[in-house]
Amino acid sequence: MIQFYNVSKVYDNGVKAVSDLTLHIKKGEFVFLVGASGAGKSTLIKLIFREELPTRGQVMFNGKNIIRMKNREVPHMRRKIGMVFQDFRLLSQKTAAENVAFALEITGTSGKEIKRIVPEVLEQVGLKDKGNLLPNQMSGGEQQRVCIARAIVNNPLLIIADEPTGNLDPGTSWEIMKLFQDINRRGTTILMATHDSEIVDNMKKRVIALSNGCVVRDEESGVYRCEL
Repeated sequence: MIQFYNVSKVYDNGVKAVSDLTLHIKKGEFVFLVGASGAGKSTLIKLIFREELPTRGQVMFNGKNIIRMKNREVPHMRRKIGMVFQDFRLLSQKTAAENVAFALEITGTSGKEIKRIVPEVLEQVGLKDKGNLLPNQMSGGEQQRVCIARAIVNNPLLIIADEPTGNLDPGTSWEIMKLFQDINRRGTTILMATHDSEIVDNMKKRVIALSNGCVVRDEESGVYRCEL
């Protein structure tokens, strides 16, 4: 699903965010990406989503070389990736249903299909009766469920979640993690960057730890553990 081969990323200001990084993530895996702030997690995510291009090395997604991809191919590639963020990034003037529908509209899905799909996806994330609410009428956990619905509505191959529980209380965080587990069981690959050691330690998934832009630990059924 995802392959990095000797990837380095040096920004124009000289900061080396990723250094000679090689890793492979298989289809259907659930992987935690951990490390201190500045370890390279955000850059790695941007490289996968092609927000950034590497200075050196190769990045593959779903069998295609992202670097060699033509600009017109990038939107099609990104439709196969669902993004979930810590700060939700919902459209404040749109209802929960409209936020999810917007992700379909930009792919050219017909209005008839949107009306069929959106209620199904909202029900899947536990928001069956919340579709008409605006973001400011919803709790943080409910807003994150809308974000997850928006991320999965186009049936992506991969979900990238960047600190998805960072703004949530512990109880709500576990509810969101159970939802991610359900999505993963249906076959969607999940890559989650997080600082939540309790979640990582208890879920016993694969853990990739970064430090100074390098992979310093890659464990099946791993734990959080701070890296020096």
